[in-house]
Amino acid sequence: MDNVHNGANGAAAAAGRQLPATVTRRFEDLHPVLRVNHLAKRYGEGCDYCRNVNAPLERNICPKCGTVHAVRDVSLEVHPGEILGIVGESGSGKSTLMQCLYFDQQPTSGDMRVSAFDGGAANCFEVSRQQQRYIRDRIFGMVYQNPYLGLRMNFSALSNIAEKQIAAGSREVGQMVDRGRELLERVNIPVRREQEAPRAFSGGMQQRVQIAKALSNRPPLLFLDEVTTGLDLSVQARVLDLILQLRRELGVSMVVVSHDLGVIRLLADRTMVMLDGRVIEHGLTDQVMQDPQHPYTQELVYSLL
Repeated sequence: MDNVHNGANGAAAAAGRQLPATVTRRFEDLHPVLRVNHLAKRYGEGCDYCRNVNAPLERNICPKCGTVHAVRDVSLEVHPGEILGIVGESGSGKSTLMQCLYFDQQPTSGDMRVSAFDGGAANCFEVSRQQQRYIRDRIFGMVYQNPYLGLRMNFSALSNIAEKQIAAGSREVGQMVDRGRELLERVNIPVRREQEAPRAFSGGMQQRVQIAKALSNRPPLLFLDEVTTGLDLSVQARVLDLILQLRRELGVSMVVVSHDLGVIRLLADRTMVMLDGRVIEHGLTDQVMQDPQHPYTQELVYSLL
């Protein structure tokens, strides 16, 4: 575990956490790019007992009806240029939360406002599937833990990026090729490999192609779900360095999910800690690290020492 965190710290030394000049103001002074209120995702019908958000559960399972409450009453905001980190163990609900935000799953209830869509007036969980696809294709970008979910492994790296552009309505081949090459260069994929399929790439290169694809339509918000899990330490450090570089140069907002608090400590301005589907602690990352309040958060922080 210490070696993983040392790898993350090496990336921090190389990249730092300095914000772009355009976003150095306090995040709280800026209109959020994403606002989520009371999001819930359950598997099962639920009952009168567990529909009460304050009802005690056995971890995240209703003792009366067996319904699994994967995400329970979660609210969050993400501001321009900010990285929000979400940390928790396997089964804490963090990846399910991310899937709901990206419309990979339908939440049971909740409200999501996106400033770049309808000026933030519409609840994006209630708009049509066509409108949700518009948000996915033009406003959001996603980088999955498993590259096979985000890439077509039999397409070339360049074609993978073009696919996202086509989904957003692009039809000019020359412009798509130029944009794809620009992004591959930005994520350090050699030009000579642009026509190769990602199945021939290493895990770290596959994640970098995913990042390039996610950025293809210049989205204001990126979701990154366990993007360094399973990578060698040196590869992990390079991916983390790239994420910080993109935030520095592009000012893009990000939501980063990880079970590794060392990764969150490096990347995030604010941190949410999840356990059994709930947010148990939330604050500026430095504050959470220096003065954790919840016993579970204390265990996570002490594991880094």
